Amino acid sequence: MGNNVVSRALDQISKSLFTYEIEGSKLPGRFTQPAFTMYNGRIDPVEHVSHFNQRMDVHSKDKALMCKVFPSSPGPVTMRWFNSLKADSISSFKELTQVFCSRFISCSRFPRPLASLLSLSMRKGETLKAYFDRYWEMFNEIDGDFDDMTISTFSLRKSLTGKPITSVRQLIDGIDKYKRVKED
Repeated sequence: MGNNVVSRALDQISKSLFTYEIEGSKLPGRFTQPAFTMYNGRIDPVEHVSHFNQRMDVHSKDKALMCKVFPSSPGPVTMRWFNSLKADSISSFKELTQVFCSRFISCSRFPRPLASLLSLSMRKGETLKAYFDRYWEMFNEIDGDFDDMTISTFSLRKSLTGKPITSVRQLIDGIDKYKRVKED
């Protein structure tokens, strides 16, 4: 019985989940597969696909190649899922990534609302550096352009540089200078 289970599992993984058009396509000459961050089933699948797309950017027009290379980016958990897909069930890179993201949607990260940032306050005993670090981490998790609101949130406008701050980059630079002075 044990051999039968192993045999079926090996049969399943030896079948291609891709249609004949994808499976039959040739790799481009001198193709070197880039290194990928392995998907562990715990991070946002859309971020993983985005990372994959960035690494494969020069080959992004070759959708068959994208399909063939994508299964090399998951770790053991997601590889088991890939191996369970039906043979000849994937006919495009778009379909592959949609199926992948649908399967691991529970790991998706959603942008935080602006209220999360507005309600952020310095904790008792927290250093200014730790607070600023938490603030910028939260700021980066919010969708939208709230630079002006962020600049006006800090009453540091002139005290850090002696002139009005007009961009988030200037604000961050000023805060970094202020943190260094406070640390010394």
